[in-house]
Amino acid sequence: MPNHRIKEQSENNDPILTTRSAARLLGVAVSTAQTWIESGAIASWKTPGGHRRVRLSAVTHLLEQRVKKKPAIAGSGLSEPSAMEFLPLAKPDYPVPANEAERLLAVDRTDIMDTPADPVFDRLTWLASQITDMPVALISILTARRQWFKSRIGIDVEETPRKWAFCSHAILHDEPLIVEDARTDPRFMSNPFVTDDPRIRFYAGFPLIDADGYRLGTLCVLDQEPRKLREKEIRALKELAAIASDELKRSGKAE
Repeated sequence: MPNHRIKEQSENNDPILTTRSAARLLGVAVSTAQTWIESGAIASWKTPGGHRRVRLSAVTHLLEQRVKKKPAIAGSGLSEPSAMEFLPLAKPDYPVPANEAERLLAVDRTDIMDTPADPVFDRLTWLASQITDMPVALISILTARRQWFKSRIGIDVEETPRKWAFCSHAILHDEPLIVEDARTDPRFMSNPFVTDDPRIRFYAGFPLIDADGYRLGTLCVLDQEPRKLREKEIRALKELAAIASDELKRSGKAE
């Protein structure tokens, strides 16, 4: 039984991929992935049925080597990541959706990271703050390493480590994540943003979803006091998040 638990933990931290899944992550044809696997460029093994299987960490290692040798060119339409932060971590210290590898490539395709302030997104955060009477409103985008704010009201920092991001939990589902008092929520009670400044108590995050269904980040509102949202406020925030999602669909490499 202990060995069984160790095996389960290993598979959860480093998922097993099929050749087709590896090819999709690498942005190459299945036949190319098969060649790399058979040649030993990607460590693999055969199932009793004769099918090749690989670990995510092996694919990630090859991706890292490709990024170092040949970064993708903005606007080129290449499906390989243009920077290390668009590669999934083998052992993330935060929750990730099942399609995290593909989600990161979708974020990369928007070409939005570290772009200047945009009045369209700034209007959306301003409206979110006004509608809910919240002191903080953000549009956040999540890479593997950080949470970056495309627009922000009520907070000075431009980004945070991914592991501190409430939004990592919000992008696990299509529906909004609402935390009425973070001090009583086991997921967040020890978060540095709860125990120290800005001492977040209330959080509501609404996923920003692209045309392929990937959750790229959130539109969120925060307060330093426990709160509840009324139904009409939730509806309004959903509409603002939908507008932000439409803007992201028109961004960068996704055009």
